[in-house]
Amino acid sequence: MNSATFIGLAEALEQVRRTASKNEKVAVVAAYLRNLSPDDAALAARVASGRASERGSRDEAQVGYATLIEALREVTGATEDDVSSSYLKHGDLGEVAEELLAQKKEQPLFAEELSLRDIEEGFARLRSAKGKGAASTKRRIVKSFLLAATPLEGKYLVKALTGEMRTGLVTGLLEESIAAAYGLTKGEAARAHMVLGDVGAFAREAASGRAAVARIQPFRPANFMLAEPFASAREIAEHFGKTAYAEYKYDGVRAQVHRAGGEVRVYSRRLEDITASFPEIVASFKGPGPDFIIDGEAVPFAGGRPLPFQLLQRRLRRLEDLEEAVREAPVTYFAFDILLRGDKETVDYPLSERRGLLRDVVEGTSVRLAETTDVNSEGTVQSAFRRSRDLGYEGLVVKDPESTYAMGKRGSGWAKLKEELDTLDVVIVAAEYGHGKRAGVISDYTFAVRDGDGLKTVGKAYSGLSDKEIGEMTSRLREITVRDYGYRRQVRPEIVVEVAFDSIQRSDRHDSGYALRFPRIKRIRTDKGIGDIDDIGKVRQVYSGQKLKMEEG
Repeated sequence: MNSATFIGLAEALEQVRRTASKNEKVAVVAAYLRNLSPDDAALAARVASGRASERGSRDEAQVGYATLIEALREVTGATEDDVSSSYLKHGDLGEVAEELLAQKKEQPLFAEELSLRDIEEGFARLRSAKGKGAASTKRRIVKSFLLAATPLEGKYLVKALTGEMRTGLVTGLLEESIAAAYGLTKGEAARAHMVLGDVGAFAREAASGRAAVARIQPFRPANFMLAEPFASAREIAEHFGKTAYAEYKYDGVRAQVHRAGGEVRVYSRRLEDITASFPEIVASFKGPGPDFIIDGEAVPFAGGRPLPFQLLQRRLRRLEDLEEAVREAPVTYFAFDILLRGDKETVDYPLSERRGLLRDVVEGTSVRLAETTDVNSEGTVQSAFRRSRDLGYEGLVVKDPESTYAMGKRGSGWAKLKEELDTLDVVIVAAEYGHGKRAGVISDYTFAVRDGDGLKTVGKAYSGLSDKEIGEMTSRLREITVRDYGYRRQVRPEIVVEVAFDSIQRSDRHDSGYALRFPRIKRIRTDKGIGDIDDIGKVRQVYSGQKLKMEEG
């Protein structure tokens, strides 16, 4: 079967962008996907979601703004001022590409329509471009794309390569579109997507007729269950209204451990293979035993107490110094759930039953079960929380004994309580140089949360990072700068940080309409991407909750 043309996908996405109707967006995408081969459907779904690589891939096909702009200028003859003027007008590099490519000066010698297979092969070449000369290799690949592309194709190529699709086709609508295209129920689609992890893999299985029977498999990470945040022990006690399990909220890296056939691998919350960073976890499970997939937290730990989270950063970033990093930050894996044992999925078992299966799996290893205590009132929740904090942990997670494992969701069966009013995972969108002793380094960061398929700012943070982290952040922000205004710069939204704050107030200083009060960066979340940040709904929820408590006080 011949691969479909890329222009067909670009036209469908443009149609989706131009309508505000969710039903129409779903109908357009479903009609387009229905006639594609499984491989084409996988690429089309991934591009529609704003990704040029499979989720969890260690190698990304995404390309920096500087490389894309340089390739655009070479193909179109545009000046730097032309690009800046267009960007200030559109605020979107894909729109800039469409405008500039309409005046393309250079043309390919033999013009052929781009196919989806051509795009996938080009993305594969981008993923494999590494080391010395990688930037120029990527520029050549992008230039060849842009030479062959129509303005509309160029627009959506650039959008995919920057991860900024902005068509209003959010994850839920794309999932619904795939279900409609291939005759899946809503439940079948949701489960298959969660099990398969990547939307492209989900579309491929759906197009092949296999999505309805997709199962959890070792070495194919599934989406993690998340806990719903609560503001007080009283709220948690009222939420459950019965005896529940309380566990320490560990301040480490969430990690899914898979074992099959004697092999052990470790995956992050972004579904990336991080096995090489945690040799002691692998060593814990070497030897005979059943196949399994378990969920837990890799925590820097020594002397019976947790160590600062920042000690883990070197493991995740600089594997060449791994031995030294392991010595500086010994890790203990705290296991708290199980998704698969042998050939049986366990996600639909009640937690009380899953705990027994998990205990059997980790018995005799150096892995520790998450410490659990029963709570049944505001007082017992508060007491467990204070004990967790006194021991140096981040807070408390309370779980319903009857809860199933809701992959990829903030299930009502899990609740979390932290010391601060709350924290938000946000993305940095702009930054400024500091003053005084911070002159010459970029130390003031404006950050945003999701609002639909866009971003809305909610504050600016100046504190929380060490001098070393600020130095590293300065280099990183310079690399991802989109627009340099001298003292201030707009940056590509890809650095995720966890921000703590004391309260939220209404404000017209930020386009969200809200501002965090006394925000401080708790940590840089290298384990999270822009798709993992919080949305404006959580900001409103926290604001409403604090307002109610203030009125009650």
